[in-house]
Formats: sequence, structure tokens, C-alpha cells
Amino acid sequence: MTRKSILIVDDEISIRKALTKALERENYNVKSVKSVAEALAVSKEVQYHLMITDLHLPDGDGLNLIRAIRQSNKEMASIVVTGFGSVESAIEATKEGVFHYVTKPFNIDEVNVLVGRALKHEELSSENKHLKQALHKKYNFDNFIGDSSAMVNVFSIIEKVADTSSTVLITGESGTGKELVARALHYHSSRADKLFIPVNCGAIPSGLLESELFGHMRGAFTGAVANRMGRFQAADGGTLFLDEIGEMTPDLQVKLLRALQYQQIEPVGSVKPIEIDSRIIAATNVDLEKAVVDKRFREDLYYRLNVIPIVVPPLRDRRGDIPLLVNHFLNIYNDEKNCDVIMRDEGLMNILMGYDWPGNVRELENLVQRMVILKGAGEIEVKDLPSKFFGNKNIDIPYLVDSAKLSSSIDEFLNLVLPDDGLDLKAVVNRFEDHLLRQALNRTNGNKNKASELLKMNRTTLVEKLKKKNLSL
Repeated sequence: MTRKSILIVDDEISIRKALTKALERENYNVKSVKSVAEALAVSKEVQYHLMITDLHLPDGDGLNLIRAIRQSNKEMASIVVTGFGSVESAIEATKEGVFHYVTKPFNIDEVNVLVGRALKHEELSSENKHLKQALHKKYNFDNFIGDSSAMVNVFSIIEKVADTSSTVLITGESGTGKELVARALHYHSSRADKLFIPVNCGAIPSGLLESELFGHMRGAFTGAVANRMGRFQAADGGTLFLDEIGEMTPDLQVKLLRALQYQQIEPVGSVKPIEIDSRIIAATNVDLEKAVVDKRFREDLYYRLNVIPIVVPPLRDRRGDIPLLVNHFLNIYNDEKNCDVIMRDEGLMNILMGYDWPGNVRELENLVQRMVILKGAGEIEVKDLPSKFFGNKNIDIPYLVDSAKLSSSIDEFLNLVLPDDGLDLKAVVNRFEDHLLRQALNRTNGNKNKASELLKMNRTTLVEKLKKKNLSL
């Protein structure tokens, strides 16, 4: 464990010696100086974790010294000691973020305790800063994988509405990354330094969800032995993410509507409203418009939530993103599992792009993770795929399994032997056409003019085919 470094600044030699001796006994690295000039000089050489400084020094002011050093060492904690204590100076020290204000004479043991607390506070602040940086990096747009038009549209909306307080409704199938979008909205907003609180409305029993969201008062129900803060209050100043909002019961929908309308909540068992300032982002895989028609979801709440709609497309509607996602997950799990697995087989990639992915990106990530773990090292081959990738296609399997060879020439496809029990000719031809269209798009990086030239066809015809087949790079 790294020893903490402490800088003592005081013009009284007896104070410096006493503090130095006491803190060195606690295994700290201690440096003591007698002036502002000396403190500024040594702080250029060492990043101190804590500074203990007199308020009044021969060549300057202790608070100004703290300000100056914090320009290059923002995480440094500070304790001010002075023989001329006043309420005004204590208040000013607090405003500067000084951890504690001590008047002389002081008890060395008490200062030792304060030093420990100040360093712990500095450590937590540093960890918090690094955590926030990691979260910002994780939810940075560079880490959103996909260059299909559908995903570009999602990114564009996030950029436009992230730093607003507008309510957002994210819709999409399970596994498409709705929470990832919600977190991106939060961490690209001015609320990023506050909490992001997720609540899965479908995972919490309806009888408990009200208390989870709004909190409760002591004695409100059996087992309520103390007041409890709800998720709305916990997310004050930040973002409350209500996942699976379509599962919320009608009575709770009424309370949520009121909270959105008036920015107030009432804990269970209380009649006193509490002001809240939390941005609401909701998500669902349910068709809320249909739920409104079926009287399962309040129309007024739907429109209150659906101020900014974001539709996250299923993976089958952005198949061109699959190679990017596969490479992304390969890099992640190779690093995480200390493996060295690659995927270069174009035929294998075509099989992945031809699969419908009912579990969406989550299913793809799980597949890549499983193949990396099982393979350990080397190249993933078609035979490494689970059998489900060759079922329910109404197509005989041999041509799919040999798709890498198939891509080398049309002749090999034409030599396909008709199975004894026959095959679905239309399905086979469609799959082969899809195969060639994807190759042309991949080879031209999605340039439809060049792709149409490769396929010796009119660009308009190509565009219509891609639209009809719902294919994209």
C-alpha cells in the first residue's frame, strides 16, 4: 500500500517538529516547511495527499496557498490550523473545501484522528473521480458499436436531448441495449455527477414497488419500522431510470403521473408532499400504444413519458453492425479471459448475419463470450457454432456449412446436390442472393453505387432489394 504524503506549513518550528514526529509514527511521509514560497517549491516536486497549513504565514495566507497548490493537485485534502481563530475565517476555509479548521493550541492525538479522516476523504474523492471517468468512458459514443443508419439516428437523438430535462421513452426488444442508451443520456448530461438510479418495474412485486419508488413512513404498513427514502429521492438531482414501465399497475401509474406533473411525491403513509428534481427516463419492450388502446396503460401517462421517443432497433434490422459487434466482443473477452481467439471465416460471419437474433445484442455477446472461453486460442470455425444456427431455416444445411467455400465461386453453389427429401428452392435462392448482396456491401464499405457496379445491376434495383430484404452494412 502506498504511504500517504503530508506537507506541513507553519512558521513555528515547535509545531512543525511535533506534527512531523507524531505523523511519522503513523507511517506517513512527512515534509515540513516554514513559508508559502517553500511550500510552493516542494509541491512542484511531489503531489501531496494532505497539507496542514497555518492560516497566517510570514509571506502569505494559508487559504491562498491551498488555492494555488490545488490548481495542479485538485485531489489534495487540507487542514488549517491557526492561533487567531474566528467565525469568518472558519467559514471561508469551509468554502475553500478545507477538511477541518483547528485552533491553537491543539491536541496532537486529535490532529492524528483528523488526518486519518481527511486522507480517507481524499481517497474516496479520488476513487469517485476515477469511477466517474470510467463511467463516462464506458458510455462514451466511441463505445457504442454500430454504424447502421438506425443506430446513427439513435446516437443523434442522444446527443441532442442528453443535456435537457425532458422525459425520454426508450422502446425496443429485450437485449437491444435500452439501459445502455439511458446511461448514455445520463452521463452526457449536466446531471452526470449525480446518481443514475435504475428500477426494474417488472422485477419488483407490485405491492412493494410503490414503497421502492416513493419511500415510506414508519408504521405505514407491517414491517415499516423506520422511515425509508424512495428511489425518486435517491435520484434527486440525477436520473431515475424506470425499466419495463409497461409492467406497472394502473394505481401506480396514477401516482407516477402525479409525480411527473407536479415534481412532487408522497411517501407511503405520509400526507406531506416532497419536492423532487430527478429526470425520468423510461423503457419498455411492450407496445405501449396498444396497451393504451387495450386500457392497460394510461393514455395521459403515455404522452407524459413519450416526450422524446428513442427506438432501439433489433439486431436483425441492423445486420451490418454484426461484424463490428463480434470484433468488439472478441476484444473484450480475449482481454478478460486471457484468450487469443480470432474470427476470419467470411462464411461464418455470413451465417451470423443471416441469423435472426431473437435475444438481440445480448444473445450475440453471450455467444462470443462462450466461443472465446471454449476455444481458448485459435480461429473460430463454422463447426464451433451451436446447432440452432442451422435449424428452422427451411434450407438444407450442407450449403450453409460450406459457405466459406461457397463464397469462392458460383460454380460450387451450382454443384449443390439436391437432397432426397427436396429443399425450399425459393429460400435457398434468397439466402444465396442475400449472401452476395452482403459481400458486395462489405467489400465497398456500404457504398451502394460501387456495390451495384460489382453486381452488374442498376443502383435503384439494388436499393429496392436491400429495402425489401431489410439488409444494410
